[in-house]
Amino acid sequence: MSVYDVAVVGLGAMGSAALYHLAVRGQRVIGLERATPGHSGGSSHGESRIIRTAYFEHPSYVPLLRRAYENWLALEWTTGAELMTITGILEAGVPGAAVVQGSLAAARLHDLPHEILSAREVGERFPAFTLPADWEAVFQPDAGFLRPERAIDTYIAAGMTAGAEVRANTLILSVAPTVGGVRLTTENGAVIDAGSVVVSAGAWIGELFPELKRHLRLTRQALGWFDPVQPALVTPDRFPVFLFESTDDIVYGFPDFAGTGVKAASHMHGLELPSADAARQDANAADAARISDALARFVPAAAGPVRTLKTCIYTNTPDQDFILGPHALFPQIVLASPCSGHGFKFASVIGEILADLAILGATPHDIARFRLDRFG
Repeated sequence: MSVYDVAVVGLGAMGSAALYHLAVRGQRVIGLERATPGHSGGSSHGESRIIRTAYFEHPSYVPLLRRAYENWLALEWTTGAELMTITGILEAGVPGAAVVQGSLAAARLHDLPHEILSAREVGERFPAFTLPADWEAVFQPDAGFLRPERAIDTYIAAGMTAGAEVRANTLILSVAPTVGGVRLTTENGAVIDAGSVVVSAGAWIGELFPELKRHLRLTRQALGWFDPVQPALVTPDRFPVFLFESTDDIVYGFPDFAGTGVKAASHMHGLELPSADAARQDANAADAARISDALARFVPAAAGPVRTLKTCIYTNTPDQDFILGPHALFPQIVLASPCSGHGFKFASVIGEILADLAILGATPHDIARFRLDRFG
């Protein structure tokens, strides 16, 4: 039997950040991961993830994003790791597109830097893109991308340097409240006792807490890397991260910053999964064709042959917002992670919030939008 102040179950984006924030606050913390941190079976891999401030999903996310930027920069400064690259983001779409109108609303409400561009102006500034003449566009100069596997590795290494213990390839079968805290049982029968627990198990969180499972929808999302047709036009200095809303899809992508090609994916089209364990790296020609068609229409400079295909899992809530907060009956159990496919950028601030909740039971950050009891 082992005794800790806090245990963290799941060391993806949110869990690795929580491990770090708990360790640097002097907590006796253990992190437990069912596979190897940064593995390709869940939701925290894929070479790059977008970070942006004017958030089309809802303006209430913006204060958290401001803190997330601060924390990512602090982690880079503390560790020397290069985690964030600023390229700007071009958001564009059909007239009235949510990705444009929502970002404009957030930018105006929070006085964030942005430019409104016509399709012609987009082509002049960023010649890799060819947008329909009636499309609307907004450019955020402070956006860019994060490197997810490197970020997770950095958080875990810095957490261990601060005293955290980490056990990989350790499957947790149950999380049970006790009089003094929580008790975790592993697949091999080992018992771990802690004063509190952060459960950031991503797509597997419903297996540990069935009361959440009926509110979650898991989807397999395909990611593609494509040979650029015009390599000089898709480098980070000339090609911002993009997010485009057409009549039937939302497609996003990244510059070729690592020599692996232009990464692009659909945010909307996903195959529903019965469970996280049903996920496979099974992206196929149909997935590639869907993404390739969007590139051919809107980003012809990037629309070469597919190099690589991968998949990841979205854990979607009914309202597409996060789940984040203490369990309704057992506040020593803090639940996090179902982030509906747009959470990685927040990991640096959510890790801080999870540490607050695990130690103090409260946080100064406004997380009312993410309450667990909002589904009834």
